[in-house]
Amino acid sequence: MKALFSRQSLIIAAAAVLIAIISIVSVNAFSTTGPVTGLANAVSRPIRNFSSTVTGVFERIYASIYRYDDLMERYERNLAIIAEYERNERDSEKLAAENEVLRRQLLFRARNPGHESDMAVFQGWSASNWSSSFIIDRGYSNSNIQRGNAVTTEYGVLIGQVTDVGATTSTVVTILDTTFSAGVHIGDGHGAATLRGDFNLMSQGLMLLDRIDDDQIVLPGAMVVTSGTAGMFPPELVVGEIIEVHRHNTGVGRYAIVSPMRVMDSFQEVFVITGYDAEESGRTYEYIEDEEFDELEDMIGN
Repeated sequence: MKALFSRQSLIIAAAAVLIAIISIVSVNAFSTTGPVTGLANAVSRPIRNFSSTVTGVFERIYASIYRYDDLMERYERNLAIIAEYERNERDSEKLAAENEVLRRQLLFRARNPGHESDMAVFQGWSASNWSSSFIIDRGYSNSNIQRGNAVTTEYGVLIGQVTDVGATTSTVVTILDTTFSAGVHIGDGHGAATLRGDFNLMSQGLMLLDRIDDDQIVLPGAMVVTSGTAGMFPPELVVGEIIEVHRHNTGVGRYAIVSPMRVMDSFQEVFVITGYDAEESGRTYEYIEDEEFDELEDMIGN
């Protein structure tokens, strides 16, 4: 058995050597591939073509994967850049809003010497038809506002009074509300009178001036300003203008109808006076004819 196996092995080895010699001779004799090499090439060509095709497919897949990774990296970088731009824009808007608040507060103090204030934003009117009040975005946690503080425009025109203070919001009744009352002076005089809200006049956007001193001159067109005598409001805040003067039905005493200096539905920001120096308070309504603040506004920026 071993002898037979040895003979077969010798025959196979001899055949292999013979094929190799023929291949070498064929190449050398014809300067080209011999018949055995040609046969081998013919047999292996489909395999080589398939291998080449598979290799190309994998190369394209690899290139696509590399391209995808590159695009994802660029995409993530662009997202980071956009996020940074958005943060910068939000910061810029926040700074612009803060600068606007500071600018208006500075102008308010210039127009209203001796007054300390917090600027607040109008949030909405009360739903009741029996009152005239609105909500502002300031309370005890984000401002120095207290119940009873006067609420004015940026020019110091009185529009209401704080009646309720919450954590982040407060309620303001306007000068038209039936619960509002203030001691006032008329024009340049110092005679006392009481300005208050009246339900019948509230729907017309008007107020009632009553308890007028007998010796007080009262004429239509006269300005009504706070007296400051009760300590509730700073003195000489402009409130409104007298449009009618009447005598009571009893024949004793007079009353007047007052139109507010500021329309109650035409503001977005208000100033809450949190403190004041009565000696420095001035006739704030004189801004109507006074242009001394134009240069200051230009310097600060409109």
